[in-house]
Amino acid sequence: MNTYNDAANQDVIFTVSQITDLIKEILETSFRTITIEGEISNWRPSAAGHVYFTLKDNNAQIKAVIFRGSASKLSFKPKDGDKVRCLGSISVYAPQGNYQIIINTMELAGFGNILQMIEERKRKLAAEGLFDESKKRSLPLFPNTIGVVTSPTGAAIRDILNVTKRRNRCVNVVVLPAIVQGDGAAQTIVKMIELANFYNLCDVLIVGRGGGSLEDLLPFSEESVVRAVSKSEIPVISAVGHEIDWALCDYAADRRAPTPSAAAEMAVPVLADVQQNIFSYKDDLYNSIKQHVYKTRLMIKSFNPENMEIQFRNIQTPLLNRYGNARENIVKNMQDKIKDLKTRIKNSMTILENAGPQTILKRGYSMVTDKNGNIIRSSAQVAVGNEIIIKPAEGKIVAVVKQ
Repeated sequence: MNTYNDAANQDVIFTVSQITDLIKEILETSFRTITIEGEISNWRPSAAGHVYFTLKDNNAQIKAVIFRGSASKLSFKPKDGDKVRCLGSISVYAPQGNYQIIINTMELAGFGNILQMIEERKRKLAAEGLFDESKKRSLPLFPNTIGVVTSPTGAAIRDILNVTKRRNRCVNVVVLPAIVQGDGAAQTIVKMIELANFYNLCDVLIVGRGGGSLEDLLPFSEESVVRAVSKSEIPVISAVGHEIDWALCDYAADRRAPTPSAAAEMAVPVLADVQQNIFSYKDDLYNSIKQHVYKTRLMIKSFNPENMEIQFRNIQTPLLNRYGNARENIVKNMQDKIKDLKTRIKNSMTILENAGPQTILKRGYSMVTDKNGNIIRSSAQVAVGNEIIIKPAEGKIVAVVKQ
């Protein structure tokens, strides 16, 4: 029997279970795999890791569930109000007569391509070095003027003005009005950043806006905006959306603030704290100078004429002693050298005298020469009959050689 035809026959009577099973069969076989878009409502994670929520649009709603395994694989953190695209299947829960969609995968509706585009752009700009930590600069400690690139009518500027006024009334705020979403937003943001740098309008620049959807925040991830933030000679604080929001200019800025209010707190020091620090430094400086003056007076006090003479003597006496000792040592060394030289000269003279010809002659030796004065050292130098002259120590003897 055809079940569907039986259901159309008014004479057939069904039990609740039968009709529910029939509906279950029709739905589950007809919608084994479906893609559905809708807005998240009543997002309720359970302790077991499953998530229960409702998908809705303007005219209807459907219950949905993501079991723990699929929930752990989500690439984002869903929240109420997010528009999502889901892939899953229809299921009927017979005990309660409800139907729901069991979701296997889920992504932000309309944002999948945007997220992929932003991620690719992020990799490209990072490879160029626009996000390098080495390029990050410190914020000025005492800024006179804060520049704010944002919508002049948005909540962000009101929050920044309120925080600045509360923390430090002496700090000026220059509003650089820009379109922060939609067509032309990126161009006006870039123009305001360049304008602030060209005219040096401020000491630190806040670039941002209040919260919004990913599409609303997209201008702050435009390549032109990121490059303008990175190129800025004025330190930049990026304050786009709320804490969970992000944009590529966050990576290029010198600082990233979770909200515009937090950006104002980063940029503007509390006046009372600054004054307190100044008073503290003043007291420390005064006490340091006072202590130094006191020590200097004690030193000067000890330099009266009597003490000066004593101190001079204390310095002079050791020097004089060293001079006297050095003088005595020099004189003694010179005397010893002279005595040694005299002894050596005397010994040399004795040696020379003992080696002299006259001394040798006095010992009984004589020197023999021919009549021409040539010394005769061998008998072969003379012949019989030659006249020779013999010279003893005193006088001389003239002789003739006979043999």
